[in-house]
Amino acid sequence: MALLPDHLIEELAKEGMIEPFENKQIKHVENKKLVSYGLSSYGYDIRIADEYKVFTNVHNSIIDPKNFSANSFVDIKADACIIPPNSFALAKSVEYFRIPRNILTLCIGKSTYARCGIIVNVTPFEPEWEGYVTLEISNTTPLPAKIYSFEGIAQVLFFEGKSHPVTSYKDRKGKYMKQLEITIPRL
Repeated sequence: MALLPDHLIEELAKEGMIEPFENKQIKHVENKKLVSYGLSSYGYDIRIADEYKVFTNVHNSIIDPKNFSANSFVDIKADACIIPPNSFALAKSVEYFRIPRNILTLCIGKSTYARCGIIVNVTPFEPEWEGYVTLEISNTTPLPAKIYSFEGIAQVLFFEGKSHPVTSYKDRKGKYMKQLEITIPRL
């Protein structure tokens, strides 16, 4: 498996793999500095939308992936989100992805946030997975942390397989296929 070069990522984006697609790094808009997004050296920096599910202990819920409770979080729609100390939020990407059958991606947090104690965890986008990305954002610090909507949050690295997998995410009817909203755990 080899890391996909920029020109192939641009080609795939023209085929609708990433929508909307920025063919260069966007670092500022109208003299306003941004956490960058768009095509990067060997991947693509995705943006975070303005919808968040911030975890709370107000209802003393237990986080259980087999029996997930909607009482575990508070919904927020805003230009920025404050994640409480030692807490966690779910969000979704601005970009919609359609991963080709011979591509696997890894998504990792951007260093700007990592240097502030913000960890972004996203599982791989498997071959033939499609949808908006549900992002998991942890504030590992003892202080509130601010996340900016419509700015960069994570980098997606693309790897091209030498052959197609026997079974793709689409073939096995993956439970997170074509997600349009922030998607909570499913079994």
